[in-house]
Amino acid sequence: MQNLYQKILQAKTNRQKLLAILIDPEKVSIEQAVVLSEKIKNSLATHIFVGGSTFNGTHLDELISVIKTTTQLPVLIFPGHPSQISNEADGVLLLSLLSGRNPEYLIEHHINSVEILVQSKLEIIPTGYLLIDGGKETAVQRVSQTLPIEQDNIELAYKTAKAGEFLGKKLIYLEAGSGANQHVSLGMIQYVAQNIDIPLIVGGGIRSMKTIKEVYDSGADLVVIGTAFENDSNFFSL
Repeated sequence: MQNLYQKILQAKTNRQKLLAILIDPEKVSIEQAVVLSEKIKNSLATHIFVGGSTFNGTHLDELISVIKTTTQLPVLIFPGHPSQISNEADGVLLLSLLSGRNPEYLIEHHINSVEILVQSKLEIIPTGYLLIDGGKETAVQRVSQTLPIEQDNIELAYKTAKAGEFLGKKLIYLEAGSGANQHVSLGMIQYVAQNIDIPLIVGGGIRSMKTIKEVYDSGADLVVIGTAFENDSNFFSL
């Protein structure tokens, strides 16, 4: 599966909204992945993201293989560490944690990933990752030892996203964190979306179709849900 980024760009141009289901391999076994993949196949999802902040297991390749066999959807790795890169996927969101100042998550992990990525067939999509305060400490915050951007600091979120675009990032990802008490504010989404030219991803704390629509209407090009979908098989009928 090729040209994943071009298809995301085309969707943005056509005002077609995209939806990704995030699967954390630390929380999902192979058996659970089979069941979850069937749910995803019958959902509105257009993409699947696989990854987590702390995963160090050994079943990532098999997990992705099961997902791809069942759903036929593009699978993008959402890595927290070079060890989470799998050639079974179609692409990788090469994340730089722009909201933090920890060099490991700005560039060090990327350097350590070079040999793996050069030898892979993955489509690499440079992504500016901004952690936004979702009302609780997230795994990203604990592992990266960085603080999130406050919800009311819209100017900082915008400038960070714009700086990422200037640096050549192809996507900007506003993330409130897995299981966040609140999603990224609609005002922040709108301001950032209006002032960058690259596709905007928003995830974390999104628990209903109503909220998904509000996030889309505010300017997100791709919405990511994880916990809510895993916990509720009727999510898309709400």
